[in-house]
Amino acid sequence: MSTLVHRFKSVIVDDGMKPFALTKRVLILCSVLIGLLAAMSAVLLKNGIHLIRLFIQLIVYHFGADFIYILLPVIGILLTTYYVQTFLKGKLGRGITNILFNISRRSGNVPQDKVYSQMITSILTVGFGGSAGLEAPIASTGAAIGSVVARRFGFGVKERILLLACGAAAGVSAIFNAPIAGVIFALEVLLVDMPLPVVVPILISSATAALFSKFIFSGQPFVLITDSWNAHHFPYFVLFAILCALVSVICKKIYFFFEDFTAKHHSPYRNAIIGGLILGVFIYLIPPLFGEGYDSVQSLLQNQPDLLRPSWIHLNTIGPWLIVLSAFLLVFLKVTATSITVSSGGNGGMFGSSLFMGAMFGFAYSRSINLLGITQLNEINFIVIGMAALMSGIIHSPLTAIFLIAEITSGYALLVPLMIVTSVCFLITRYYSPSSVYTRKLIQQGNLPEANKDLVVLNQMKLSRYVERNFSIMKPDQTLGELVQAISVSKRNIFPVVEEDGSLAGVILLDDIRSIMFSKEKYPTTILKDLMTPAPAILDVKDSMREVMDIFESCGAWNLPVVDDGRYIGFVSKSAIYSQYRELLVKETALPA
Repeated sequence: MSTLVHRFKSVIVDDGMKPFALTKRVLILCSVLIGLLAAMSAVLLKNGIHLIRLFIQLIVYHFGADFIYILLPVIGILLTTYYVQTFLKGKLGRGITNILFNISRRSGNVPQDKVYSQMITSILTVGFGGSAGLEAPIASTGAAIGSVVARRFGFGVKERILLLACGAAAGVSAIFNAPIAGVIFALEVLLVDMPLPVVVPILISSATAALFSKFIFSGQPFVLITDSWNAHHFPYFVLFAILCALVSVICKKIYFFFEDFTAKHHSPYRNAIIGGLILGVFIYLIPPLFGEGYDSVQSLLQNQPDLLRPSWIHLNTIGPWLIVLSAFLLVFLKVTATSITVSSGGNGGMFGSSLFMGAMFGFAYSRSINLLGITQLNEINFIVIGMAALMSGIIHSPLTAIFLIAEITSGYALLVPLMIVTSVCFLITRYYSPSSVYTRKLIQQGNLPEANKDLVVLNQMKLSRYVERNFSIMKPDQTLGELVQAISVSKRNIFPVVEEDGSLAGVILLDDIRSIMFSKEKYPTTILKDLMTPAPAILDVKDSMREVMDIFESCGAWNLPVVDDGRYIGFVSKSAIYSQYRELLVKETALPA
């Protein structure tokens, strides 16, 4: 990819252009490049999974070994775990959570390995049956492409984050063939505080990705022309929205449970084997849990719900309510399967799984109403609306959900009920469960500033950049005379007193010794450990800038010492931080070039 970017750069940058003085023209052309690369990545991702599935089908066909489906998730998750532990040092950085972290804490800098590592791990996970979606990995891949391109062209923080969002939008656009949804996703989830004029590069990236993806590979997972809706069914839509909110809250609790459980039991290979085996048994008994599960959703849209039944249950054993029960159970089995897939080491997301669950719940709800004879609901409409509702409740992205479903169902006939159900579900879910599956960890760690400019700027600042080291270091057993000699050649009025092991023993302020520093008779007899005082507070170089500013405010000091692993390294000035903060705030509020 770096070679392609280099050639692209040589073509579009004028010879007379100053290094890194990039114009709006270059920004737009970069968005086209990012769209093309993201689309290529989406095609590779889909084809990679398709090839693995073909290989599996050939083995099952020739050997008749259906039991292999029990082992497939173990193989996929183990291979993913091996790759992550061996080549990524155990740090994969999954999906949307990692994109948000890179925006808030790394100024849009995404490690270059994310360009390919997300695709490799998701191909291995989902290709071998991992029950998760591909949208989060491809969004992460696109974001990495955008970040790398921005760095290659020397863009600043604001433009880098914008191009990162272009890549994520292009990835979503290409995988769903839904360019508007890709743009809305970037603006709603990633760039919550970005001014409107920046939407143009995102539009271009998303449209480019959709066009290129459609030209060489059909990325749209569902084929359906939506029908009109009945206004008299409005009460059923409202009830459905409330129930969707309840289901969303339960599904998030299940996901969080597995996330917390594996965080306490961190043994990568053991988690992969145990989680893979459990998932394999689920898939063997309930085939719709295999992979993304979009085939089962398409069967519902084609009015063929019999495909939902596990092969070992016969329809006449329970009657027509069996299909309803199967669909309802699949909602919670899917979130469990996805949680196990991700928490045991696989790579995938809840984006696609939420669509699967919404389709199942929409079918179960509407079929139940119809079987009870209360009224006759259009089941296809509720399947489609359910997809948007649960995506909104679980991912907290109502606008993305509305436009995604409107696009992939080839029409906007259901726009009004989509808006009603999705917004009601979102509001209720967010009230009872404020964080989405992608933001909970970031909120707990204080790494999701959202629209707070103060936190956005502080998260861009690193304490290590502001440490001043030109202080005269004294020892506790030195004398006042030696201190006076150090004062005579120093431009500072603070003198750190450091132990032999490098730890800070205390500080001496010039004002504190002014009354005795001219008493020469005290020079040889006064020891510095008797003159020093404890520092008002000690900062660790790993502290976040928000923690640093809180400490400055609480102790009232203007200069504080900084340590690294307990060893003194210098001081940091509150005024220097404020000065840099103001400069970054001006850049943050300015529009991209």
